[in-house]
Order: sequence, then structure tokens, then C-alpha cells
Amino acid sequence: MVASPETDRFACHLRMLKERNGAGFSRLGKLTGVSGSTLHRYCSGLSVPADYRVVHTFAKVCGATAAELREVHRLWALADASKSAPPAPEPEEPPVEPRRVGLRTALTQRYAALVLGLLLVGGLVWSSGGSAAAPDVNADKPLFSPGCSAVGVGRNDECVRELQALLLRARGKITVDGAFGPETLRRVTAFQVLAGLPPTGVVDTPTKDALYAQDVDMATWSPDEVEGRIRAVFAERPDVAVAIARCASFLDTQWVLPNTDGSRNWGVFQLSDARLRDLGGTPRRALDPVWNIEAAHRLWSTRHDFHDWPSCEAAAAPG
Repeated sequence: MVASPETDRFACHLRMLKERNGAGFSRLGKLTGVSGSTLHRYCSGLSVPADYRVVHTFAKVCGATAAELREVHRLWALADASKSAPPAPEPEEPPVEPRRVGLRTALTQRYAALVLGLLLVGGLVWSSGGSAAAPDVNADKPLFSPGCSAVGVGRNDECVRELQALLLRARGKITVDGAFGPETLRRVTAFQVLAGLPPTGVVDTPTKDALYAQDVDMATWSPDEVEGRIRAVFAERPDVAVAIARCASFLDTQWVLPNTDGSRNWGVFQLSDARLRDLGGTPRRALDPVWNIEAAHRLWSTRHDFHDWPSCEAAAAPG
């Protein structure tokens, strides 16, 4: 695994907690419920735990405060999202060097190419009446240039900057920094859902067309508006419900988290693909905060607890 900046920050926070405790990896591993070598990998940034409960237990063992527990969960969520992002597309193959040929063969090939070129030019002039070639309709759209043919996770250049600028113009919440990381992946996927396109996270031709058409409005609720709605719907447990949602999505209505098995979690309460099927929903409905929050309340009402969010139950627990 190649460590991402998010993984490095998460591992650094774990090392800080370990150093404060002073115990070795073997001792802390026994108290946390994992092996010392596994804990060493987490603290070194070599891997990210799939289950937050391991992180929560480790932080509690190291004496983390409630504020530190919230921070370590935030860092874990970002590192986990970075780990789950699909790999960057393979770079295009470099052009193959032409093989060397004899002088006679080379002259014959050049003569044939010259004759073919003259015939093609003559045919074009005859068929078009001498008119100039049609203008390129995508000339002012950088994402359609040859250099931007593969815009995906891991890229860092002007192609990504153009993509981010278009998402920002569509009123998406995104930083224009030229780096295609988890944040850009989330916004591209959300944009595709809102545009009625397959949510692949890959910036293909239909996605480019939709970005330049500017027919999709990504404007959505603020975190304060999301919190207010959660409190109104979860009148029985408003504080815990807000803490669960803040843990799951940072109260971001368009938060999309890819999983290693290819599935995704969607929206404020991070409803999984499987849960959406159970609830009769779709990714588009899951990005609607009204539907998402009410669907989460339906899940809560089955047992009047938050068992559907086990990792966030730990993060939302009092310190």
C-alpha cells in the first residue's frame, strides 16, 4: 500500500497517542485486541484498519479525551476513504520507436506516402469544393484535449484543475488545487449521480459533456441546516443522531465513500448500496438530505438504536 497524505496524518496521530502512553506495541496490542505487529503497521502508515472500533479502543487505552476521539475518527475516516479510492488509470503507452529499414525501402515508403497524401488532399478539395475543414467544437474545452484523456485518481495537473473549476462552477463544494484525491473523487461521483450518469468516478466523455453543459446544480444544504433537520427528525435522540451523522459524513449531504468491494456509502448517514435496496432508494435519493435523514430514522426505529452505524456508535460515545 502506498501511503496517502491522509494515511500519514492518521498514523502520526496514532503515534502521538502511543508515545503519550509509553507502552510498547505488544502491550498496547493486547489491550486493543490486535497483534503488536498489526498495531505497528497502523502507526507506521503501512495500513489502515477497516473497523474504527479498533482505533477507538486503542485511543481509549492511550487516554484520549472526547475531543481527541472525535479527531482520531475524522482522520481515520479520511484515511479509509483514501485507501478505498480506485487506483489511478494506467498511463498511456509511449510511442513505439520505428524500426530501422534499408535506404531503398525507406525511399519507396516515402514515395508511396507522398502519392497517397496528394490523392487524399485532391479528394478532399474535390468533395468539399475547396472549403476549409470544420472547426473543432471542443477547442475551448481543455478536458477534451489529448493530454486530458485519462483524468482520474492520483493525477495532479492542469487537467484536474480544470475539472475542479467546472465542479465549482456547478456549485459543488471542492478545493481547486489540481490534485485528484478522495475529495475530487467524491464530487465527481456525486456530480455523475445528479447528472443521471453511471457513478463510476471516472471522468469519461459523457461526464465531460455534462460538466461543460453546466445543467447540473450541486448546491446543497449547509452543515447547520443538516443538523437542524436531524434534530427535528430524531426528536427522541437528537444529540446522538447528530454525532452519528457527523461521524459518518461530517454532515456533508454529498459525501460518497467507496468500499474495497466496489460498493459505496451515500449521503448524510452513509447508507450503503445494500441498505438502499432494502429501503427502496437510489444513490440520487440518498444524496437528498430530506430522504436520507428520514431513511436513517426508519432504520433507527426498528430497534431504537444506532446498530446500523457500529463504528460511529463508538465515535459518538461519551469520552
